[in-house]
Amino acid sequence: MLNKELVSLLNDQINMEWYSAYLYLDIYNYYTDQNLNGFGNWFYIQTQEERDHAMLFMQYLLNNSEKVVLQDIKASNMLFHDFREPANAAFEHEKKVTASINNIYAAAYEQKDFRTMQFLDWFVKEQGEEEKNTEDIVKRYDLFGNDAKGLYLLDSELAARVYMPPSLVL
Repeated sequence: MLNKELVSLLNDQINMEWYSAYLYLDIYNYYTDQNLNGFGNWFYIQTQEERDHAMLFMQYLLNNSEKVVLQDIKASNMLFHDFREPANAAFEHEKKVTASINNIYAAAYEQKDFRTMQFLDWFVKEQGEEEKNTEDIVKRYDLFGNDAKGLYLLDSELAARVYMPPSLVL
């Protein structure tokens, strides 16, 4: 059995992952509405990844005979005024997700729950990639986004992203 504090933190993380999917779906809608379909594609795939992350956390709790407690998912209700804002919102959000996972990891470490730490290892690595990827989009937008041809090329590059389900085995 898992420590009750860890169960609560893991359930909160499930909610955060579902919120992340909602946030990225909102960003997808914004970019697609603005006819930046490559940016939209990138965030649509990100939505799928966040859904997968939520499901992995849910399965981990179930595999450990713990109850999954689904919570209300808050709508992001973000209004964007330019093409940079959504990408930057994603980068800032990923930093919050990283902090949350680090907090769960610290609690698992304190409880000497090595199984949960091992489970979280993948997410720690994944969050490093998530932060870098979203920060790279912001930085590249800052470099090229104010030039129509540069924005077109960046949008085209982001359109090439394909969905790859996580290969994490629980």
